[in-house]
Amino acid sequence: MNFKVDALEKNLRLDIYLSEKFSDRTRSNIQKIISDGAVKVDGKIVKPSFKICGGEIITVEEIDAVETEYLPENLPLDILYEDADIIVVNKARGITVHPAETVKSGTLVNALLYHCKDLSGINGVRRPGIVHRLDKDTSGVMVVAKNDSAHVILAAQIKNKIAVRNYRAIVHGIFEDSAGIITGAIGRDKSDRKKMAVTADGKPAVTEFHVLERFKDFSYVECKLQTGRTHQIRVHMAAIGHPLLGDEKYTARKNPFDIRGQALHSHTLSLIHPTTKARMDFVAPLPEDMTKILNQLRG
Repeated sequence: MNFKVDALEKNLRLDIYLSEKFSDRTRSNIQKIISDGAVKVDGKIVKPSFKICGGEIITVEEIDAVETEYLPENLPLDILYEDADIIVVNKARGITVHPAETVKSGTLVNALLYHCKDLSGINGVRRPGIVHRLDKDTSGVMVVAKNDSAHVILAAQIKNKIAVRNYRAIVHGIFEDSAGIITGAIGRDKSDRKKMAVTADGKPAVTEFHVLERFKDFSYVECKLQTGRTHQIRVHMAAIGHPLLGDEKYTARKNPFDIRGQALHSHTLSLIHPTTKARMDFVAPLPEDMTKILNQLRG
């Protein structure tokens, strides 16, 4: 596996850089892979502490070799659409999308493996069929690829903004403007590597928002992603002073409602079918916890 380091990612340790690339691996596991000589930078074996400068070619050998097979599990699946190429699901809040070092079962992938025999193998055994992800505590619509051809086409649509994703969120505070565009670049938080932040040396990120309703201390907004950075909506909303309700990672503000995790829902997904080439639009109904909160706010 070869890839080129982006200039924006310079000055990172190699082990930290690869931990971000392979988010389903622990840093200690990445360090072992590097120390075992399975990683080369411009053809040379280096230490985990090696500082990247940008522009290097990194070769990772047999990183999938240590992965184990994950078992199908008969778990509930809310399927919005399915054919020979894709499955579109409404993921519930609290469900992890794919297995990781600390999560071996109970994921969306485990449920998908039970439901169907064939899924795209492009992302390895931990992430079969997974074209894009949602955070554990974000609910809503996702598309999954059943074969490699569909996977490549769908991934390109997301990268090239052909696929359109709209989210609904309940956030703290009241907006003065009815709509806006947030353009802060997003990178790892310098003080906490488990968090993302708006940083000068981050990757470009653009989020459009439109206010749907205003309440006393909260707002209900629709967000459209023009890019797909980690925690993008959560980071951007916090950056402009409107963190998501229930988002313990990005705000210390009090959550007076019955919701576990951030009030964020992937509401609609529009894409072009990889085989028929027809434009398809999918809607995942707002989950019960967010609907209940909105009714309380309206009351």
